[in-house]
Amino acid sequence: MKLHKCLKHAFSMVMHSKLRSWLTILGIVIGVASVIAIVSIGEGMQAEMESRMSTMAGDILTLSAGYSRGASMFGPPGEGGGDRGGGSGGKATKESEKIVVDKTDVQALKSIAEILLINPQIRGNANISYMGQEGSVSVTGIDQKVWSQITTDNLKEGRFLDSADKNVIVIGSSLAESFFDHPLGINQVLTIEGRSFRIVGILDDDSRSIYMPIQAAYTVIEDKDMDVYDSVTIKIKDEDQLNETMTKIEKKLMIIRHVTAKTKDFSLTSSKLMAATREAMLSTLNTFLLAIAAVSLIVGAVGVANTMFTSVLEKTKDIGIMKAIGARNSDIMLIFLFNAALIGLVGGILGIVLGSILSGLLPTLFGSTMMLRGGTLVSLNSVLLAIAVSVGVGVIAGAIPAYQASKLKPVDALRYE
Repeated sequence: MKLHKCLKHAFSMVMHSKLRSWLTILGIVIGVASVIAIVSIGEGMQAEMESRMSTMAGDILTLSAGYSRGASMFGPPGEGGGDRGGGSGGKATKESEKIVVDKTDVQALKSIAEILLINPQIRGNANISYMGQEGSVSVTGIDQKVWSQITTDNLKEGRFLDSADKNVIVIGSSLAESFFDHPLGINQVLTIEGRSFRIVGILDDDSRSIYMPIQAAYTVIEDKDMDVYDSVTIKIKDEDQLNETMTKIEKKLMIIRHVTAKTKDFSLTSSKLMAATREAMLSTLNTFLLAIAAVSLIVGAVGVANTMFTSVLEKTKDIGIMKAIGARNSDIMLIFLFNAALIGLVGGILGIVLGSILSGLLPTLFGSTMMLRGGTLVSLNSVLLAIAVSVGVGVIAGAIPAYQASKLKPVDALRYE
């Protein structure tokens, strides 16, 4: 029997039992749609992580107060905690005092030969006004002498701050373009907490942040003590010596802060190492979610197998007739395999359409959660893989029924009631 005739018989079998075929296809659709949606989330997270890592310098470290012995999946140890950590010792002489990073720590860092640049920072919110409009934005105070050499941000217009600057600022692109009714530009004056600052640079980003000399930041951000910092950004000389340099810095800080490994009250993190750790954890999470979604594909495969066994019973006499007029075992087997493959193919195509729609709706339905912060991404590879898997599931599920059908003897098949 020619191949196209086998395919025609297989298509006829699908159309002959429409309700049963569509119920079976539905199982494949749900499985494939689940896989596509989950894979799209995973690829979106991966793309976001790769984008972040591409902007991270491997020679940049961050020192902050507080220490947490367990790192969360989406944040470094000690993140967000100024008074967590080390029990006794350190910069907190009383339980009521906050653990801080201050000028003493920076002086100690300057004595380490492996460190190239040190940028102490403070940050907080401040009220701003421009042409009668007001708002609140994030303000970061930086050491203007080194900030341009240590930051990974790029300029869209103007220049970075330099050592001679005082009442000048660099702002984020979103603040410049859309925060007020009238766009902000270079050399325009912005009022921050009643003080006037001239804009000298606009960053090429989507932020509403303001960067200013740290001495000026102490005057506009509330509750900030002089020479006490929220964090210190450190640029080392040799990225290849990252681990060794981090160890040396930690030992130096532990000595001057009078803490041990058990009473440690500061965190030293590398953004690139942390991003790599997060990427590995996201990959593991994505694999776990994909395994859960694959269960629905297995259920769909059971449905295909059940449909095929039923089709063999229904078509037993037809098989006997075809064999009586010269059909070979391989022809019968191909007909049933094509039948199963058609069910898998249709289910796969519809599943891809439904999965793509779901992946597009997920960010809208759940908002910018951690898992959906990078959006979703349906790639050509995932589409082709879904088609291959759905057809493969159909063929594998239909292989045993097809084999049984091909082995039926013509006489037994014709006698079957």
